[in-house]
Amino acid sequence: MTITEELIAEEIITEERSDLLARLGLDGQNKASMGRVLANGSIAEATERADGTMEATIRITEDSICWEPAILVLPHGGDLELTVINDDKNTHSCLLPSNGGPKYLGLVNHGKGRATIRLDGPGYYWYSSPGGNDEGRGLTAAIVVRGEVPPEARLDRPDQPRP
Repeated sequence: MTITEELIAEEIITEERSDLLARLGLDGQNKASMGRVLANGSIAEATERADGTMEATIRITEDSICWEPAILVLPHGGDLELTVINDDKNTHSCLLPSNGGPKYLGLVNHGKGRATIRLDGPGYYWYSSPGGNDEGRGLTAAIVVRGEVPPEARLDRPDQPRP
């Protein structure tokens, strides 16, 4: 399959998935499900500075009860300086994962905040706006930290097949 064929196939799958989510009522807030499905938002990568610190901006878009991007990808574990913007007409919050304990930001309408978090290991880290049933309406997202687990933290088991 050529790259063009793969892109066309991906567009068809995306369109079919979008239609299915709409038919099932899973494409917006206050419908048949908890709210927007995580995969509906965009994906972005954090920018890495020369000192290894990463930075990114996430926002709550107006009248959509979703984070943009819905998935933030970090190239490796470490410190992330995050700017969080609330473009919505309602007050929300942001509860972020971080080594040593979560970080909380209160976000008034059309306000913003900053948090520095540390995510050492690779994996998926979830964050949300825990107040006012925001999570139930779909205001959840993920930070994905790429990389391998250091040898000293690996389980003592045989190598596993990789795709």
